[in-house]
Amino acid sequence: MTDFYSSRWTGIFPLPLIPLAGAVKTLQRTTPCVGICSTTYGDLVCRGCKRFAHEIVQWNAYSPEQRDVIWQRLFELRRQAVEAAVRVIDPVRFEAFRTQRKLPEGAPWELAAYEILRSIVIKDQDAAEFGLQSLSGLPTLALLRAIDADIFHRSRAWYEHSYRVAAD
Repeated sequence: MTDFYSSRWTGIFPLPLIPLAGAVKTLQRTTPCVGICSTTYGDLVCRGCKRFAHEIVQWNAYSPEQRDVIWQRLFELRRQAVEAAVRVIDPVRFEAFRTQRKLPEGAPWELAAYEILRSIVIKDQDAAEFGLQSLSGLPTLALLRAIDADIFHRSRAWYEHSYRVAAD
């Protein structure tokens, strides 16, 4: 069965995973959970953390290697969504804030940009102040929401591709 998500996101497969070493590893938390779990309402892909329902249920039983595979997928989907929505327009400002926030130097710029957007949205700051530009012209909050929606759609597509079932 092919639906909107599978057909729209076929370009993301196979997913080139980011190795979870050094800089990227420091972005990991104990769990990807963000406290907004939609799987309790029947979603197969969580709208909060973008993990699959079975991954959320089994998380504590997974080995570190199994968790790393999930983190790799989540980071790569995040990287792709940011790359499609944002560009660095002022590398000096971007790197200065990246350093100030103690974001890892070796991590892909897209992952650092996502963390910057998350931190500045609270104060309703403009992304341009930090060397970033929305490719769609959206203000920071709307941009972050659009990126999160894109990550969710990409995660649903990954689920549908992997399990050959619609994630409805």
